[in-house]
Amino acid sequence: MVQEKQFQMQRPTKIACIGEVMIELATGLNGQANIGVAGDTYNTAVYLRKISDDDMLDVSYVTALGEDSFSQKIISQIKHHGISTDHIELREDLMPGLYAIETDEDGERTFSYWRGQSAAKTLFQEPCKIRLDSIFDFDLIYISGISMAILPNETRVQLIDSFKEFRKKGGKLAFDSNYRPRLWEDVETARSVTMTMWSLADIALPSLDDEMALFGEASEAQTLQRLADSGVANGALKRGVEGPLALGESTGDMTFERVTNVVDTTAAGDSFNAGYLAAHIAGQSDSEAILKGHELASKVIQARGAIIDLDKVS
Repeated sequence: MVQEKQFQMQRPTKIACIGEVMIELATGLNGQANIGVAGDTYNTAVYLRKISDDDMLDVSYVTALGEDSFSQKIISQIKHHGISTDHIELREDLMPGLYAIETDEDGERTFSYWRGQSAAKTLFQEPCKIRLDSIFDFDLIYISGISMAILPNETRVQLIDSFKEFRKKGGKLAFDSNYRPRLWEDVETARSVTMTMWSLADIALPSLDDEMALFGEASEAQTLQRLADSGVANGALKRGVEGPLALGESTGDMTFERVTNVVDTTAAGDSFNAGYLAAHIAGQSDSEAILKGHELASKVIQARGAIIDLDKVS
């Protein structure tokens, strides 16, 4: 029997998810749109809070919003899900971004974005009350490539330096590259920042298709080798219908039941990340974390929208 490596960290109780939360217009089959609140790291924060039965777990969302009615709607939703809003910057002259999502009959989605005046792009920039040193308030930080891409390069550099200091002080960093080409100024910058983040990540949660698209790789083996060379030793590679693969020590042969009723793949990766992180925070093994992530994502893709009622799917 394979001896699994347990996650080597003191159990965290204060979790920060950093990024952009947006207004979501989800178009249904009848052509009508429902207004929601979503965003990649926000989705993970919501599902992490939903599935955690630990009352001591404090999940915070770190972002910047405006003082308009849509920003207030977002803040209300964040609080509704039991997530702390103490680390949200408010910008008087800016607003949240907006995106529209259309889903085809196979559950695959197409996005259109309006984020030119998004307040989240000003996070950690003067004048501000949510400063970079606020990250030291937490035990575990989760951030994505989207979170990094929307920031000016100077802020990215400062944030990376803060992550290095954060880890020296015992904090743990989780990262999902979540590559969106249009958000980056060029592919070289995206590759450089992503590889730096992989070298820092205590928990790596990449998607195979994103990694291959960003680095121009032709095979899964090439991607796995590059991640290993960068120092990735813990986490999971998301591979769509093939199922996730453990990074680092082997968890043995694992099989995953495919979902036959795929309605909407929005937030599949985000919810997987939540399940995986929840299991590791609880001290469970790598295989248990992967299974929990897969089971949660399998539920989420059976309903429309990024944030669903988990009780309504099997």
